[in-house]
Amino acid sequence: MKHKKHDDIARPSLGQFGRNEWAILGTNCGEIKQLAGKLNAAFSSKYKIGYVDADHQEVGSSTVGSLQLEKGTTIEFTDKIAYNRLDFMGKPTQWQFRPLFNEMDLVLVNGNHFTAKKQVVVIDPKKQDSLKRKLDRLTDVHLILLTDPAMQPFDFLKENLPDFKKIPVLQLADFQKIKSFFEEKLTDALPPLNGLVLVGGKSRRMGTDKSILQYHDKPQRDVMIEVLDKFCQKTKVSCRPEQAGELVYTHDVLPDTFLGLGPMGAILSAFRQEPDTAWLVVACDLPLLDEAAIRFLVENRNPSAIATAFRSPVSGFPEPLVAIWEPKSYPVLLQFLAQGYSCPRKVLINSPVEVLEAPNPDVLMNVNTPDEVDVVLKKLGVEGF
Repeated sequence: MKHKKHDDIARPSLGQFGRNEWAILGTNCGEIKQLAGKLNAAFSSKYKIGYVDADHQEVGSSTVGSLQLEKGTTIEFTDKIAYNRLDFMGKPTQWQFRPLFNEMDLVLVNGNHFTAKKQVVVIDPKKQDSLKRKLDRLTDVHLILLTDPAMQPFDFLKENLPDFKKIPVLQLADFQKIKSFFEEKLTDALPPLNGLVLVGGKSRRMGTDKSILQYHDKPQRDVMIEVLDKFCQKTKVSCRPEQAGELVYTHDVLPDTFLGLGPMGAILSAFRQEPDTAWLVVACDLPLLDEAAIRFLVENRNPSAIATAFRSPVSGFPEPLVAIWEPKSYPVLLQFLAQGYSCPRKVLINSPVEVLEAPNPDVLMNVNTPDEVDVVLKKLGVEGF
C-alpha cells in the first residue's frame, strides 16, 4: 500500500467561488452582465446571489481607485452607507474566494474572465472565435442560448461537448424560460437533510444518562430517532468516542472527531463526515419535543440562511440544538472555533439565521435535573418512571 502523509477527509463540493456557480460566456461582457442582473432581480428576494466580473475600465482611464491601496495598504474596508466595499491588494485565489462567497445560493460568473463549475454558453457570431479559444473552460455545459433565432450552435461545440444533444437550447431574449431553468437548478441544489440525535452529554446534573430516560415508554434517544426518521433521509446518533462501543443501533453511530467541544464538536463532526448535507440537530434532553414541532421546523426551513432554529422562550436567542444547520454553516462554525468560541448559540446569534417562534414553547424545555424531570412528568400526566 502506498504511504499517504495526510488522511483523506470529505471535501465539500465547491468550485472556484461556491457550491452553485455558473459561468456565462460566448458573448460580450455587457450582455453577460445584463443577463446576470436580470437573474439577480428575479431571485434576490428569496436567494443570496453573488456576481463575479472583471473591471472593464479602459486602460489609461483617469478614474482613481483606492487611495490607501495605492499607498501600500493590503486590504481596505469602506462603509459606502448604501453598501460595503472590500478592496484587496493582489488577486485572491479560490481559497480566499470561497469564504467570501460561502453564503451565496447562486454565484453568476462572467465566463469571459473567470471559470466556474457549470457553464451557460451564448451563441454570438461576433464572439465565435473567442469562444473557440475557450473550449477548455466548457467542462459542464447545461444550457445554450441563441442570440438569433435563425442560428444554430457552432459545429465545434457539437463536436466537443459530451451529450450535446441533451443540452437544452433557448433564446437569449426569452428570459422567462431562462428564469425557469435557473429556478429548477436552484431547487435541485437544495442540500439533502440528515438527522443528528445528540447523546454525548455526560449528564452530571442528572446523575444518570439523560438519553435513556423513558418519558414515552422507550429511551428518549429512540423517541427522537423515530421522529427524525420521518423527515430526514437518514438519522445518525452522535456520541463521545468512548460511548461508541456501548451503542448498538440499526442507525449509524457518529463518534465525535472534534473532541472536548460538546455540541459544537458533534455538529462539526457530522459536517466533517458529510459536508454537503444539512443536519437537523436535536438534543436528547427535550422530552416534550414532538413530531408536530419538527414538522414545523422542516416546513419553514430557509436554506438561504446558515441555519433555521427556534427562538428559546427563556433567553430569546436561537436554540442551536433544535435546528437545521445548512452546509454553509460548516466554515462559519470553524471560523468561530478558530477565534476561540465553541458555543453554537453564539454562532447563530452572530450569523444570518432564520429564527422561528415555536407553536408550543413547551417543546423547547430541556431537562437536566431530577426536579425538572418531575415537572415534565406532571405535564405529561405521568406519575413517575
